[in-house]
Amino acid sequence: MMSSIQQNIFTSSVKAVNKLNLVDIDKINQVLEVLAKETENSIPYILSENKKDIQRMSTSDPKFDRLLLTEERIQDIAKDIRKVASLPSPVGKIISEKILSNGLKLSKITVPFGVIGIIYEARPNVSFDVFSLCLKSGNVCILKGGSDAFFSNTAIVSIIKRVLLQEGLNPDICNLLPADRSSTLQLLNASNYIDLLIPRGSKELINFVRENSKIPVIETGAGVCHTYFHLEGNLEIGKEIIFNAKTRKVSVCNSLDCLLIDKERIQDLPDLCKKLIEKKVVIYADEPAYAQLENSYPSNLLHKATSANYGMEFLDYKMSIKTVNSIKEAIEHIANYGSKHSEAIISENKSCIKIFEKLVDAACIYVNTSTAFTDGAQFGMGAEIGISTQKMHARGPMALDELCSYKWIVEGNGQIRP
Repeated sequence: MMSSIQQNIFTSSVKAVNKLNLVDIDKINQVLEVLAKETENSIPYILSENKKDIQRMSTSDPKFDRLLLTEERIQDIAKDIRKVASLPSPVGKIISEKILSNGLKLSKITVPFGVIGIIYEARPNVSFDVFSLCLKSGNVCILKGGSDAFFSNTAIVSIIKRVLLQEGLNPDICNLLPADRSSTLQLLNASNYIDLLIPRGSKELINFVRENSKIPVIETGAGVCHTYFHLEGNLEIGKEIIFNAKTRKVSVCNSLDCLLIDKERIQDLPDLCKKLIEKKVVIYADEPAYAQLENSYPSNLLHKATSANYGMEFLDYKMSIKTVNSIKEAIEHIANYGSKHSEAIISENKSCIKIFEKLVDAACIYVNTSTAFTDGAQFGMGAEIGISTQKMHARGPMALDELCSYKWIVEGNGQIRP
């Protein structure tokens, strides 16, 4: 049974759609600029509310870094909001148009989805990202954050609503559901109110949403990311890429989880892993890799791998290593254990690179660079609403264009069908 709070949120969100579609793009950009400034002005308030959340979570929890906000991170969020404001509107683009033999003019144009529901875990920055992208693309958003980020999300949405009111727009353009489980269940069943559902979080969350939602879902899958150091890989390039992909930020979905290394280059493994010691990265190595590392890598950080260590999204200073006999075996390993997110090859062999690009099934393929770049902002999208690992409609970083559907406009001058 839907509570009155949830019912009111769903109903008011639907009512806000038509009014939002009549707001011109200059006004929307103005609202985003004001929000960016208000976000910067509210840094002390946001941090104080975020502190209430992080005090309830252990620093050893992989979600801790995702939950944590800092002054620098909030300033970066404001920059992303301004970037979204500077981008062209994705709405009203003519995808195609033609005139039929009977004189009818057909135009295929981009339009907002309408109401978009977002379910996410301990990532308060998502509240800002989702709102800015939804507003710019003409969508109303209903946010369902996790209880871990209750105080942070409540503070952020209060700032957003304040700016909307101040700028003369309907505050129901952005709504936050209660953080309890019942709200999740109601959201999954709100097919009369919500046009699209996007989950962001753990594999368990995404699977739960996919299996229980009555609303179309775009999956933003877990990131089990591999980097394959090929027989003809450059050692110096490899060292830096592996270190960056693993340690730049371990709590994100684009961080390195498994290093694949050609058996003919196994002697280079100690050099490839040397910098990882600085960050105390725990390694789970198969037998050949373990034999190479046991005299050079700290024993307290080195463990023998089991099958459970492959296909795991660590979200921590941990990674696995698998020795492979060929590029074919590397691709097979990725097919068996990857999540279709981001996969990389380090090689100077152009023909092998092409094979990797063609045969690896993932949203993003990297050649001689770090998987850390799988990010909407890094791709020039301003921000992202998630990384789609599916193939329908959207794939990879999703931003403004992916938040639009399309409609056909058919213009005539009295034609009737015989």
